[in-house]
Amino acid sequence: MEEIRLNKYISDCGLMSRRAAEKETECGNIKVNGERVEVGRKIIPGVDKVTYKGKEVKRETERKIYVMLYKPRGYVTTMSDEQGRKCIPELVADVPARVYPCGRLDMDSEGLLLLTNDGEVAQKLMHPRNHVEKIYHVKIKGEIEPQKLKALNSPMQIDGVDIAPVKVTIISRKEGETALKFVLTEGRNRQIRKMCEQCELEIKRLKRIAIGEINIGMLTPGKWKYLNHNESEYLKSLV
Repeated sequence: MEEIRLNKYISDCGLMSRRAAEKETECGNIKVNGERVEVGRKIIPGVDKVTYKGKEVKRETERKIYVMLYKPRGYVTTMSDEQGRKCIPELVADVPARVYPCGRLDMDSEGLLLLTNDGEVAQKLMHPRNHVEKIYHVKIKGEIEPQKLKALNSPMQIDGVDIAPVKVTIISRKEGETALKFVLTEGRNRQIRKMCEQCELEIKRLKRIAIGEINIGMLTPGKWKYLNHNESEYLKSLV
């Protein structure tokens, strides 16, 4: 039978990334046949017993994988692009399954993007009628006038369609810019940018920080990680 590196086996099982598996191996939390091993160890799946903190790690058929990614600016949220622009698959090439984005962030926006191979969860997250809250931090140029802040919180139309109410509050002010928090329950195509255009506000930076109960936390641009148990169960509960 074919040998495989221990960190790849752990990643293929959907437990954690290869890099994280190496760190856990160094700490002695991952063992093979009950023994502590060195990073780089190879195993034979189905023959060698791998444990993480005492619990056996096994491959599962059709395992559902849930991933959060910090999408940097400059990437399009598609699996391929005819114009040759940078795409999401480049950032999640080491995820041990083909996962798909749950929704979009435009090329100039950044922040939290959820990816999964669970079609039911993806549909639930993407459909506007399910009202999953999405939170964005938006930096705009200059000060925001009270009437413009009021307009952002008032009923609006985007592309001739009435949008669901949006809650917009001021996070902070400093010379030359204002930071705003947008809470959306719908999320139409480029909605925040179009709202700001209507109010003659210039966006300097747009970052999504949360989807429902899942927050981007300390994740850095271009990096991904598996959702923890509670986060995964939250997504499943939406179905």
